[in-house]
Amino acid sequence: MPETPAVTQVLTAAVEALGGQQRDGQVAMAEAVAAAMEDERHLLVQAGTGTGKSLGYLVPSLLHRERVVVATATLALQHQLVERDLPRLAEAVKGTPGVDTSYAVLKGRSNYACLHRVREGVPDDQGALVQMPEGSMGAKILELRAWAEKTAEDGGSGERDHAPRHTDREWRQVSVNHRECLGAAKCPFGQECFAELAKEKAHRSHLIVTNHSLLAIDAIEGVPMIPDYDVVVVDEAHELTARVTQAATDELWAAEVERSARRSQRYVDGSEADDLADAADALRSAMGEASPGRFETVPEDLADALVLVRDAARACISAYPKPDKDGDADAGRTQARGAVQEVFATAERMAAFSDADVLWMGEGTERIPPRLCVAPLQVWGTMRDKLLTDKTVVLTSATLMLGGDFGAVATGVGLKPTERVLEGAPADAHASGTGLPWRGIDVGSPFDYGQQAILYVARHLPPPGRDGLVKAQLDEIVELVDAAEGRTLGLFSSRRAAETAAEAVRERLPHLTTLAQGDAQLPELAKQFVADPHTCLFGTLSLWQGLDVPGDTCQLVLIDRIPFPRPDDPLMSARQKAADKAGGNGFMQVAATHAALLMAQGAGRLIRTTSDRGVVAVLDPRLATARYGGFLRSSLPPMWTTTDPAVVRKALARLSATAR
Repeated sequence: MPETPAVTQVLTAAVEALGGQQRDGQVAMAEAVAAAMEDERHLLVQAGTGTGKSLGYLVPSLLHRERVVVATATLALQHQLVERDLPRLAEAVKGTPGVDTSYAVLKGRSNYACLHRVREGVPDDQGALVQMPEGSMGAKILELRAWAEKTAEDGGSGERDHAPRHTDREWRQVSVNHRECLGAAKCPFGQECFAELAKEKAHRSHLIVTNHSLLAIDAIEGVPMIPDYDVVVVDEAHELTARVTQAATDELWAAEVERSARRSQRYVDGSEADDLADAADALRSAMGEASPGRFETVPEDLADALVLVRDAARACISAYPKPDKDGDADAGRTQARGAVQEVFATAERMAAFSDADVLWMGEGTERIPPRLCVAPLQVWGTMRDKLLTDKTVVLTSATLMLGGDFGAVATGVGLKPTERVLEGAPADAHASGTGLPWRGIDVGSPFDYGQQAILYVARHLPPPGRDGLVKAQLDEIVELVDAAEGRTLGLFSSRRAAETAAEAVRERLPHLTTLAQGDAQLPELAKQFVADPHTCLFGTLSLWQGLDVPGDTCQLVLIDRIPFPRPDDPLMSARQKAADKAGGNGFMQVAATHAALLMAQGAGRLIRTTSDRGVVAVLDPRLATARYGGFLRSSLPPMWTTTDPAVVRKALARLSATAR
């Protein structure tokens, strides 16, 4: 068997073949990742934007003797890996002894078009499979069906990301979840199934690219979704706990219970489906009497209604006839029963009212009825027990050190600060004891933040209040945008604040183009923002993390206030209270950590290349005056800092003059 080449040797060859420039941080990262895989020791790697961290973990992953899973948070990064980085890397190192370049993409079943649903139709409320070609939605469904058929004919993946533009509701008409699936053996189109073909390819591949949610379902929920693997590399790891929480969150609507009852009436001969419909009415009534927000104690009527739904759903499932002896599957029956199983599982969890869960009711709107939600109080315990104990995990991101330390992120995923193996310690440190040893390294950034960026804290402004942006803040925004001549990305704590700021800038600086989130789809807004430097783009959370706009397009990043969680956020407030009860500082462990992570991500929008220059302007004086301000500032890149507005306006004016 040929000897596996050194990771630096393959990395150098790959960078040269790709026409790139090798960076010291990238080499240090690749060597650390390779060592972690070899020593079966967890690793946290902070790698700043521009380090080239994708190659820093992909090269050692290809060299590792066993299968490796790479999990990302965003579709954008997944697309980058699969469409750009991996094909080019595989070509660059093709034929190198000891390197297996096979890879595959694997997602949850509902991310693939279902050929049975495309060809046979969607169950109606009675469970019958019906075609839906009417109206504008019908036209879109026909377009999606035609795309799926063409993709099947061409041997494509059938992934949602490659489909024509559509809404979630439209996609549900051509896809199924795992409970609705007939199974490859029973489905008449099982041999062509996109999801099954993806699984087969994954079984044949050395490296599998997936997402945080599927990783959580496979490792933590215990539902086998991914072929056996030895190591998982979690990119965008700062989002892992949020994504795992999201994957473990369930919701329940009275209308959903009612619909599952109606669909069951076609298949259940007894009164069980009618009993489930009655339980739906009881749930709707109980929810109508309850107040939105977190339930520290569940109202008696609501608790009784959840038990009623749970028991009625269990009885309804039992009343379904057994599958046909000849193995033929009735798609309508399978999917109707799957809907009742979903209701039962969620109602059972909610009715248990476990201390490990947080239960709350969301406010309804004109279009969306109120819903019950249940989420885990914390996920670090299950991540530690179900993932970190069984696999070697490498976590990487540009923002893993909060307050200048790995402790907050490590604790959040289930690693203990006392288990950290410090640099210089032998590889087998902690090996003889209990616990999960881990290392944390910061490989730095190719950017000189002290020379390239200014952090401006508007200390003279009043602290932000509940009434949104005030005149002083709007004046400050207009003056800064005017000095920058546009070129501004505004990151706001709410849609209302973003729209208020956009309206003020449009009115007082009409010669600039000002865009607000909601004016168009985000890709279209980003395209307009890049096309014209005299443009401002104002928005909320999706802009904080998902936008990459290098160059003169973005020379000013505005942050209206420190992004603490809302005080009425049910899950965050519950976690903060639990941390206090355990003897910790709930505000720092939950609220300040949440804010630090978002601020670091938001500030990271400014400097994307070695030639970028600009200002991050925070309009919240608490960053300079509050006791926790130091923790937040030390979570940001090491920018030159000032509180003088005149200095900042002059700097922006010089930058805009240079960019003309």
